[in-house]
Amino acid sequence: MGKVKFDTLSRKPHLFGLLPLAGATALVLLVLAAHGSKSYALAECIVIILFCTAVLVSLGRAWVGQLRYNPYSYNTIYYVGFFVFTFFILITNLILAVRLIAGGIEVTALTVPQVLLNSATNFILLTLPSIIAFTAALCYSNVHLICYEGFRFVNLLGILLSAALLGGALILLAAGWIPSGAGRSGFVRDLIVNLAAAAYLYFECMIIGISVAYIVVCRYEPDPDRDFVIIPGCGLRADGTPSPLLQGRIDRALEFWRKQAEMTGKTLIFVPSGGQGPDEIVSESESMKRYLMEHGVPEEQIIKEDQSTSTYENMKFSRAKIYEVNPEGRIAFSTTNYHVFRAGLFARRVKMKAIGMSSPTKWYFWPNAAVREFVGLLSEHRGKQFLIFGGMMVFYTVLTMIVHSIL
Repeated sequence: MGKVKFDTLSRKPHLFGLLPLAGATALVLLVLAAHGSKSYALAECIVIILFCTAVLVSLGRAWVGQLRYNPYSYNTIYYVGFFVFTFFILITNLILAVRLIAGGIEVTALTVPQVLLNSATNFILLTLPSIIAFTAALCYSNVHLICYEGFRFVNLLGILLSAALLGGALILLAAGWIPSGAGRSGFVRDLIVNLAAAAYLYFECMIIGISVAYIVVCRYEPDPDRDFVIIPGCGLRADGTPSPLLQGRIDRALEFWRKQAEMTGKTLIFVPSGGQGPDEIVSESESMKRYLMEHGVPEEQIIKEDQSTSTYENMKFSRAKIYEVNPEGRIAFSTTNYHVFRAGLFARRVKMKAIGMSSPTKWYFWPNAAVREFVGLLSEHRGKQFLIFGGMMVFYTVLTMIVHSIL
């Protein structure tokens, strides 16, 4: 990601231009679908191919623009997830067009609409090997987590997600093999299967998008021009020293501090952030301050924030502390790899531009922790998710009605 610089674009990218294009494309397809000849079916494929190409270009440009504007945004997740699905539809229609030209398929008025209607189910079928590999790896890491960390419900999240992913895919594919029929019963059956497949598709696109978003923000390195670095707390040992997870966050910030000093000589102020829990003998910020000073950081380069109890409050209260000193300061934050994206999202929510850096964690710990972050992300931005998810439901409902009206 060295070629794409975060926070270098002043305007948020939009995809509003795709709305009239989508409307015009739908209208043309409806007119063409009224005919059942080979030439009209081929024309439908070409229209879809051209539309998908325009969508892919727009999504790709919007994704890069979003990274330059705000990398910690739900938009980056949607752009990647639906880029993959749109690319699948493009390839599907390219193959169908080739078969139509070669004359290897019987053409009816249902040919192209049926391919579109089956796109969600076919995508699930195509990605099934990846789903199996992903769920197997997730279960494997989860078993090791339970062996090392003990049996708790929260340590089962990876296994539960794996069961939902694999079980859902197999159920949908099995339901797709059940013969459909005309009439009301056939319509209801097809509508249920298609909507369930669309819901699964949305969930799968979210996983793909979040996975890519995690990788991008975790691999990004802030420029060595920062004035402040926030370290969100995440628990202490019984003796009040940082837990291994928290120590990793502090060490990553120290590494960046030394690197920046060597490269630019610029002073970096640490903002350890975290209050005192009921089972902790000192606040997390105090524990981090002691650790920082033990590793050579002067006390005057440390600003404690000891009131926060969550990641959101880490960012909100740290911002207040920083703005008291230098409201124009350039800010970074150091947190565990699975937590970078969501921490960055909260930073932007409190109107603070901060670039994250990631600290590693044990290989068997981060997949389950990433699942927890994924569940947390799903609970955010409900309005935007409802709009996109609802749009998919409407699309597959209308397409099912069109197909059954032709039957």
